Amino acid sequence: MPETTTVPELPPTAVMMQILAGFQTSQAAYVVAKLGIATILDQEGPKPVAELARRTGAQPEALRRLIRTLAPLGLFATDDDRVGITPLGATLSETHTRSLYDMACMWMETHYLPFSELLDGVRSGKPAAEKYYGQPILTWLAADPERAAQFTRAMAEVTSSLRTGMFDDYRLPAGRTVADIGGGDGSVLVELLTRSESDRQGIVFDQPNVTPEAEKAIAAAGLAERVEVVAGDFFAEVPTADIYVLGYILHDWDDASSRRILASIAAAASPGARLLVIEGMVPAGDTPHLTKAIDLTMLGMVTGKERGEQEYRELLDGAGFTVDRIVATPSPFSILEATLR
Repeated sequence: MPETTTVPELPPTAVMMQILAGFQTSQAAYVVAKLGIATILDQEGPKPVAELARRTGAQPEALRRLIRTLAPLGLFATDDDRVGITPLGATLSETHTRSLYDMACMWMETHYLPFSELLDGVRSGKPAAEKYYGQPILTWLAADPERAAQFTRAMAEVTSSLRTGMFDDYRLPAGRTVADIGGGDGSVLVELLTRSESDRQGIVFDQPNVTPEAEKAIAAAGLAERVEVVAGDFFAEVPTADIYVLGYILHDWDDASSRRILASIAAAASPGARLLVIEGMVPAGDTPHLTKAIDLTMLGMVTGKERGEQEYRELLDGAGFTVDRIVATPSPFSILEATLR
């Protein structure tokens, strides 16, 4: 029989060192994305380190050491001085079909430093980002069109990757007009409408600094005749529709703010209107789940939080909605269907 090699289990101190060093690894991955290293290798194949350094304005020895650190983590494959990108590393390419380039840049340029205030945030119960920026992160982002556009692109990247297969076997409830509230770049509504009857109409509703991205995406999908892009504030009022979609919205807000969003929908809708809440449902106990990692981001950056099924049921019930069913999907997200009483 062939001999098997047993990889020794790392001692707790070694595992903890890896956890504590995570901040360095995330910065290193960001550099690979920002310099365009991943994009060049993804598009053109393996290259010598010296050529990569010359084309990206990096110092050759520093870049060599960076690649040497990340290769064992699965981002690169090296052959002497030639470097190739792996499927994992290629996700940092700007042109990859499942690119996380904007997500890497957005996280490191807007989230990284605020997390230095996490200790204060846990003590005070207020977002670390609010202390770091002196204002809520969403307000800070909205003040700069470039930052807002980057955030929108990053959210589109991560949600499109994570929601793969989510709508494969899903059918929208009855209703002619579908409004995606806080719809970002409109990609969720595009997917729902392209899988639905051609007589359905759509509305993408978001802040004025976001709607230009939605207009581009709607036009690119060939849905400009069926979808209206509307700018506004979902805390004040929302358009009238038969079906409302809240995709990855409520987790950004605390319960009081979430109730205000739901109240805006209830004020615009008629009894019997349907609501689709697309969110991850936090499982009980120590079961690993993506929502538990995302909740750390929520804790550091916003007043929102990830919730479990019962928390969503109570939140919606208090706002006048009855939960009809919760649809599990192949993705980490579920679709919670509710009806306005």
